[in-house]
Amino acid sequence: MSEYDYDLFVIGGGSGGVRAARIAAGHGARVAITEEHRYGGTCVIRGCVPKKFMVYAAHFAEEFHDAKSYGWDIENQVFDWNLLIKNKDTEIDRLNSIYITLLENAGVTIFNGHGSVLTPNSIQIEDQVVSADKILIATGGSPFIPPFSGSEHAITSNEAFYLEELPDRVIVVGGGYIAVEFAGIFNGLGSNTQLVYRGDQILRGFDQDIRNHLAEEITKKGIQVLLNQTIESIELAADGKRKVTFANGDTSVVDQVMYATGRNPNTEHLGLNAIDVKTGASGEILVDQYSRTNLDNVYAVGDVTDRIALTPVATMEGHCFADTQFGNNERIADHRDVPSAVFSQPQVATVGLTESEAREKHANIKTYTSEFRSLKLSLTDNTERAFMKLVVNVDNDQVLGAHMVGADSAEILQGIAIAIRAGATKSDFDRTVGIHPSTAEEFVTMRTPTA
Repeated sequence: MSEYDYDLFVIGGGSGGVRAARIAAGHGARVAITEEHRYGGTCVIRGCVPKKFMVYAAHFAEEFHDAKSYGWDIENQVFDWNLLIKNKDTEIDRLNSIYITLLENAGVTIFNGHGSVLTPNSIQIEDQVVSADKILIATGGSPFIPPFSGSEHAITSNEAFYLEELPDRVIVVGGGYIAVEFAGIFNGLGSNTQLVYRGDQILRGFDQDIRNHLAEEITKKGIQVLLNQTIESIELAADGKRKVTFANGDTSVVDQVMYATGRNPNTEHLGLNAIDVKTGASGEILVDQYSRTNLDNVYAVGDVTDRIALTPVATMEGHCFADTQFGNNERIADHRDVPSAVFSQPQVATVGLTESEAREKHANIKTYTSEFRSLKLSLTDNTERAFMKLVVNVDNDQVLGAHMVGADSAEILQGIAIAIRAGATKSDFDRTVGIHPSTAEEFVTMRTPTA
């Protein structure tokens, strides 16, 4: 009989922690998990799932508009913010219950409360202390607002999901995927929307052509994009509105200011200092390829490690950890060529190297691009244009990256990601017959390299 209460104790009930707990229990380990909020983590409770619902809601406005050109007479287009939030909350409650049921069915002991580490083998949950042979930290990350005059009058994505009413005028601060997505949500639902970013173009880290194309498209849709700009202060007026003063002296009066300028790993109040777990400059837990910290029996997965902050990546890391430690199946989470999407309007999806990354690593690179108006929009006055790009290593013909802006980008790039992971060449793409008429077929019909 083990000297510990559990073989594994997981702190954090998000995607990575829940997957690790379930798989470890399936391998026969005695597993417990604790979560101080709700099971499901950022993605399910206050991230990608509720955000996607809101993206769907925002996009209906364009669908209704375009439907007129197809003979549909749609009257009384009235949007009810409160009904959207109510239905979203109902679905989140359902998903939270599913996560709990999955853990229970796997035989995992469930705690509810804040967990912290007392020693390398003991964990405190509220006023209770338990022991474990191994500890996995999967506490995720949280959005933050940088300090400045009046910063307390701004909100983050956490609060945006629960606003009592849709703001008439809103400023979204940031240039990453969360900022771009929420700008699209507010704009699509009818808010006068400004996107304020301190850099020279949105979506830093993405392919430059993608960045430029998306900025042009969202501007056409009515989002006012203010680049190389920051907020100096926010003043709260008597009527509840926010007077925003920018660094250049310009001012704007809005109903809400939402910051999406980054997320911090949730490592405070976990007791990591007491057991000397090493962390990085932003508080992220430093781990090796097996998600092991500098202590042999303490591990971490997901956003708290600040490797790639994506839900499927956290799930992969948790699964690999459990298989390696409890399933006699050594697995390393592979962070190469991870596909991702930005659910902006239009969508962005990407996998593999950007053109600039490819040129840094390889001597001979060719790119293939295509820009066009989709068939669906040809009967309408909607001027949205799709953009697609392949990055190819000339020396071996391998496709190193694929990037897209346009409707259903995420659905299309998921399949392309499989091909790139498998090492497909441009010739493989060229030999593939396209599905016609479709947007996706463009990826197998691009023949002329970009000048």
